[in-house]
Amino acid sequence: MERLCDVLEVRRGVTAVIGGGGKTSLLYRLASELRERGMVLVATTTRILPPAHLPVRHDREGTLRALRVNGIACAGTPTEGGKLAEPSFADWMTLADYTLVEADGSKGLPLKAHAPHEPVIPANAQRVVLVVGADGFGKPIRDVCHRSERYAALCGVSENALVTPELEAALILAEGLGDRVYINKVETAEDYDRAAALANRLTCPVTAGSLHKGVYLCLR
Repeated sequence: MERLCDVLEVRRGVTAVIGGGGKTSLLYRLASELRERGMVLVATTTRILPPAHLPVRHDREGTLRALRVNGIACAGTPTEGGKLAEPSFADWMTLADYTLVEADGSKGLPLKAHAPHEPVIPANAQRVVLVVGADGFGKPIRDVCHRSERYAALCGVSENALVTPELEAALILAEGLGDRVYINKVETAEDYDRAAALANRLTCPVTAGSLHKGVYLCLR
């Protein structure tokens, strides 16, 4: 099976991951795949929990050492809440062959609309992957969408409206964020039908699948 990093066309440089739930899982899947091709740095421009499976460093020299020894590392600035914020040293995006950045937060919800100050995408990002959680389809906007009021307003419906592929497509097109879409938690025939309906309304490449099961399909 073709690797997800190839399907999403992740190249050397900076890749940002934005959108709904599943960003962190996608980030680590890509990091694992890309580790075989060069040094990989995981970081954030917002907030992430320190990964238990990667060496975490807070300074430039420590990050460089971890990259040289392990080939992969996570860099960030500790916060009072225990999460990591953006690294404090200016050149962190250039230390590794591949830099994977979680550039958005969704409070664990499968879908989201972005406030004007979001997402925080690095200016030099060569790829921006927008994550959509298929488990949000068929449920009320207010229950499954981060910034549900904004989501509903952009789609021209109430927060009580059920999320459909048509609404999600309208949201994505209205925001104009991301050059690739990854629809996660697509595991049933109904999930694939909804994912295909969403993909048919978008203009960028769309991949659907399940990071949990390790399967995916290019839809356009």
